[in-house]
This record gives sequence, C-alpha cells and structure tokens, in this order.
Amino acid sequence: MATPSLASQPHLAQRDARPQLAHKPGRATLVLFFGLLLAGIAYTAWSLKQDVNASGTVITTVTPFLLLGLALLIALGFEFVNGFHDTANAVATVIYTNALPAPIAVVWSGLCNLLGVLLSSGAVAFGIIALLPVELILQVGSSAGFAMVFALLLAAIIWNLGTWWLGLPASSSHTLIGSIIGVGVANALMHGRDGTSGVDWAQASKVGYALLFSPLIGFACAALLLLALRALVKRQALYQAPQGQTPPPWWIRGVLILTCTGVSFAHGSNDGQKGMGLIMLILVGTLPMAYALNKTMPNEQALQFSAVAEVTRQALVRSNPQAPPADPRQTLTAFIGEPKASPQLVPALAALTGMIGEEVKGYGSLKRIPAEAMANVRNDMYLTSEAIRLIEKNRLVAFDADTHSHVQLFKTQLDDATRYIPLWVKVAVAIALGLGTMVGWRRIVVTVGEKIGKTHLSYAQGASAEVVAMCTIGAADMFGLPVSTTHVLSSGVAGTMVANGSGIQKRTLFNLLMAWVLTLPAAMLLAGSLYWLLSHIF
Repeated sequence: MATPSLASQPHLAQRDARPQLAHKPGRATLVLFFGLLLAGIAYTAWSLKQDVNASGTVITTVTPFLLLGLALLIALGFEFVNGFHDTANAVATVIYTNALPAPIAVVWSGLCNLLGVLLSSGAVAFGIIALLPVELILQVGSSAGFAMVFALLLAAIIWNLGTWWLGLPASSSHTLIGSIIGVGVANALMHGRDGTSGVDWAQASKVGYALLFSPLIGFACAALLLLALRALVKRQALYQAPQGQTPPPWWIRGVLILTCTGVSFAHGSNDGQKGMGLIMLILVGTLPMAYALNKTMPNEQALQFSAVAEVTRQALVRSNPQAPPADPRQTLTAFIGEPKASPQLVPALAALTGMIGEEVKGYGSLKRIPAEAMANVRNDMYLTSEAIRLIEKNRLVAFDADTHSHVQLFKTQLDDATRYIPLWVKVAVAIALGLGTMVGWRRIVVTVGEKIGKTHLSYAQGASAEVVAMCTIGAADMFGLPVSTTHVLSSGVAGTMVANGSGIQKRTLFNLLMAWVLTLPAAMLLAGSLYWLLSHIF
C-alpha cells in the first residue's frame, strides 16, 4: 500500500510545516525596541529645540508645542500602525518557508524599513500633499488646517486597525488616499461648492491608477516568473513546500532573505514618505518660523534665487505685457482651484514672481526672513509653484523656449525652498515604522502564509512574489507614486498559487477584494465626517 504524500494532503502539509509564531520577544528584542523608542523621542525633542532656537523666536506660549506634540503623536502613530499592518507581508514568505525564524525576520525587516525611510527621496511625500485642497494647505496653521490633518490621520489609523484586527491585508496607501479625498470633498461641500471641486482629480487619478494596476501587475508578473523558473530551473527542491521546520537549501534561503530585505527596504522608502509629507504640513502649520522655508539653503543660492525670479518676471511680462490684477494671489488661488486660462493669469504670475524675488532679495537670505513673514512668503512660493505646474500640465499657455526655461528654473528654485524634509523627521518616521514592524505582525502573516492558497507556500512561490513586489514598489518610488505593498505582495502570492495549480481559498480572496473595494469609500466617509466634526471643535 502506497504511503500518501504530503502534497496529496495539503492541510496536513500545512499543519506540519507551519512555523512557530507564538514566540515571546526576547530580552535583546525588548532592549532594541525600547532603546530605539527612547532614542527617537530624545533626538526629536532635541532637534525641535535646536530648530526653534536657530529661528530666533521668543517662546511666549506653549500652545503651538502642545498642538505639535499631539499632531506628531498621531502622525507617527499612523506610521507605527503602517509598520505592523503592511510590513507583515514582507516577512510572511521567509517565515513560512523557514528561511528565517519569525523573531529574527521581524527585527531584520524593521531595520530594513528604517534604512529605507532614511534613504528615501521625498518625491512620494510631496505627491501625497499635492492631493490636498490648496486652500487648506495655504491655511495649514489655521483651525481648518489642523482639522484636516487630524481628520485624515485618525481616519487612516482607525481603518487600518480595524482591518488588522480582522486579519485583512488592506492597503495603508489606499486608506490614506481615501482619507485625503474625503477631507477635500467635505471641505468643498462645507463651503457651498460642488464636492468634486475639492480634489485635484488629475493627481488623484494618477495615484488611483497606480493603486489599481499594481495588484494586477503583482498577480501576473509573479505567476509568469514562477512559470519561467519552472521552465529554466529544474531543481525540484525549489518547488517543494518545507518539510516540518527544516530550513531550505542555502541558495534558496539566500534568495528569500534577499527579496524580503528588498521589499522591506522598498516599503520603508515608499510608505515612510507619506508620514513625512504630513509631518511637514504639521510643522509648517505649528512652527512656520522654523520650518516654513528651507533655511539650510546657502546665502549665495538665495541671491541666485532673487536673480532668477527677476529674469523670470521679465520673461513673463514680455510674453504677456498686460497690467497685473490688483490682487495676484487671489487670481492664482482661483486658478489653482479651477485650472482655466484667463487674460490675467500670466500677468498675475509675473507680479507674484517679482514680489517673491524682491522679498528674498530684501532679506538677503531665507534665514533672515522674520518669523511673522515666514508663512506668507512660503504661501506665495507654493502658490506660484502650483500655478506653474498646472499651466505646464494642462498646456494652458504657450511660452516660447526662453520663457519656458526660465519658468522651469524658477519652479525648481521654489521647490528647493519649500519642499524639504529635515533629517530628524526622517529619523522619527523611520523609527516609528521600524518599531511598528516588530509589533502585531502575526495576524497579517498568517493570512498571507496560510489563507491565500490551498497548499503550503513553496520556496519558488515565496521568492517569485517577493521579487515582483520588490521591483514594483522600487519602480513606483522612483516615479514618486504611492503603491500598496499589501496588494502587490498578496496578489503576487495568489498569482503563484494559480500558476502552480494549487488553487486559491475563495473566502480569503473574497475578503481581500472586499477590503480593496471598500477601503477607499470607507476612508472617504470616515475622514469627511471627522473633518466636519473637528472643524466645529477647533
């Protein structure tokens, strides 16, 4: 009588090879966790004190610091939740293939996330901010601005915690985008405008396409990669499920650890930036004297800035010599809300460009701009930069080659002055995301490792899903697009199961699809409701 194989009994195979996940954190892990936590708090507090002192501001009230502390706590809380909600996907494959023990995998992933945040570019951070209503960004230090930040962060945290509790690999990126759109729609409705006018739908569509197609890319590419491996690599050990707790062959183990490292690093580099962008909004709103403008810009660059501004103003005047409107700021604000060309658009842009150049020239350096004028100068710069972006994007004005080059150079200068991220912000987000990885990861790991396919995850399946996720997230980071680590990796695992003929658990697939479909409207509704409520409280 033939002995039945484990492959013919998938449930038995899954049970025998199931990793040990009930480990209590060791002393070294606890020391590392609390050591990083205390170091992060101390470094953040010291950096804030140094930046405020460098601004020359005399502190007369602690209110801004209380609001800042609360906002930072919520923003870093979002990144902490993101850590154990999303990063659990990165470690699921190495844990369920016995490539690494669960405690080591989790700590290693946390450190890779930390490094990913520290080495990130910042492009995704400001891509997220571009989705927010312009009038709220310009008034970020007002009650409406605080209501906006608190509403979208709290909505994202609540939904992420709810899906984590249910063991659903929902997307933190998806959630945050939904929260931002919900706040924008609510803000427009509260001011008597059409709800669709509260969001930059072109930018939202760009982000939406990234979130929509990334899971499809993950599914198809992981399936194709597994099929290619089967055709090219004939090592049978690669396509077998782990036997008990036996680790894989060293070369397979190396591939799995490498891909886990890459996914963790890419996740930190992409997702960590979302928190950075929101923290910068918070800092600009609460402490504009220290963070509204990039004070690390050298004095000679500031002089160059004013010269570029003047040349750009002259080029714009030559292209459209009409008299400027009485209030160029109002003209550009209205244009950003509804990007349509008007006879006053270019004269208003020229006038505000000249005003910015004169202000910077008069002070001689961004460091010398007084605290009371810092927020206004930044708003002028932000308005001008956004107006130029929308003009170019929608091709509303046909500039000649010389004028176009001057305008683009000036926009680069504006972005250098306003779009920057201090090192301590990166460190704080990196620590929050890294520490979050070490907490609460089991629910999502079990879902990815056991509940997507009907058979145990093989070495080749785990490596294929991880390679595709690493490449997809890394590419999205290069283009400044937020994508979902959760959706890419989960769909990648599902793709390998289909390609392998293993089959997918329909209940889990249904739950994943429901989380994917419901996340956006649920986050929109929750954030919009919270914004309305907080607007009446602040």
